[in-house]
Amino acid sequence: MNDMVSSITVGHASEFMERRSRVLRIGDLELALFKLSDGSFRAVENSCPHKGGKLADGMVCDHHVYCPLHDWKIDMNDGKVQAPDEGCVATFSVDVDEVGNVIVHFNANTARSKVS
Repeated sequence: MNDMVSSITVGHASEFMERRSRVLRIGDLELALFKLSDGSFRAVENSCPHKGGKLADGMVCDHHVYCPLHDWKIDMNDGKVQAPDEGCVATFSVDVDEVGNVIVHFNANTARSKVS
């Protein structure tokens, strides 16, 4: 099956506070979108692989988010949980266009078919 990549505009960059998150629901997919202190954006699956903690509620430091339940450190660039813990979350590409619109890219098949 072909992976169909779709995009959605989620707001203007000026609407997002640094080191804060916004929860996005795209079909059955729930993402946590973060604006980092350098002004860049990262989007990850909004569920820690350990106990399902909502990463949108976590603390952000540099390009990492800390799970609010047990402080697991997750790299938002690649989704990998940092040692000594193990695991991974899905990451999603985010762009800001020339006028400041924040655009999240995702696999449309995954968004439609993910079952919780």
